[in-house]
Amino acid sequence: MLKAVPLLSWLLLARKEDWKKKRWKEEMTKENELEKEGEIAADFIEEFLDLADLDGDLEIEFKQDRVYLTVDSEGESNLGKASDPETVTAIQEITRLAVQSKTGEMSRLILDIAGSRDARAKQLKELVEKTISRLEETDKDQHLKPMSSYDRKLVHDMVAEAGMVSESEGQGRDRHIVIKKP
Repeated sequence: MLKAVPLLSWLLLARKEDWKKKRWKEEMTKENELEKEGEIAADFIEEFLDLADLDGDLEIEFKQDRVYLTVDSEGESNLGKASDPETVTAIQEITRLAVQSKTGEMSRLILDIAGSRDARAKQLKELVEKTISRLEETDKDQHLKPMSSYDRKLVHDMVAEAGMVSESEGQGRDRHIVIKKP
């Protein structure tokens, strides 16, 4: 029986090491998948910029299991043509589809062209402020129009910061935020 204890300990340790290796391999695979997604998206955006005759530098970042692509330029640029937040959202969706067609997996990449994300955040901030004012005047829950998951996250954060409560309702493209008093 004394010899069985060290053997059992060794087996448990070996099993734990196998689990660590498997987990490390899964993490590395996730990193590789994100890098591949980033490369595919960057290639697509570079080709789009060339076809649209737009000048810009591309930067890729990986944060919170997402690829963030930023297109910006120094000095004079014609990127303003494509920096409207709605236009950027459309280009982002097309880029996600391009990545999905190459990888077979859904993409959650975030695209920013010439500060469009900051402009969109400013628009959302104004929307939240107006909606909270309306909520305080009417005491009725306020339903916002459907928006992307990224925009909903920003709005939820802004609403919480303002001391109100928000929740998402609906499914798919109809998913929207309802703002309430606490």
